Amino acid sequence: MADDDHAATWQDFNEAVNMTPAALKKHLDSEASREVGQKKDGGESTGHEMGRRILAIKDTKKADLTDDDYAAMRKVVGYVHRHLKQGGEARKDPDSPWRMSLMNWGHNPQKD
Repeated sequence: MADDDHAATWQDFNEAVNMTPAALKKHLDSEASREVGQKKDGGESTGHEMGRRILAIKDTKKADLTDDDYAAMRKVVGYVHRHLKQGGEARKDPDSPWRMSLMNWGHNPQKD
């Protein structure tokens, strides 16, 4: 992948993920975080798993990120952008599943 693509992905990812690693970790440790999202075979939700991946990416030096990491970053950006177009009345409820799900993906819509 071209360095320009990596640079654009890095910027888009850091704009989409507006939670600090500490805030994201605290959220992922909450019951509300574990209750939302699509779950495979009753296990961990896709968003919760991606939240842990985001923490790993944030803990990796930029020079050490892999193409797999950049693919995950693009997935996060796409999810956040799509999900922000939804929400409706849920946007008013700080405890809504809509918000909890977005936060699993590292984005707190109340910070917008």
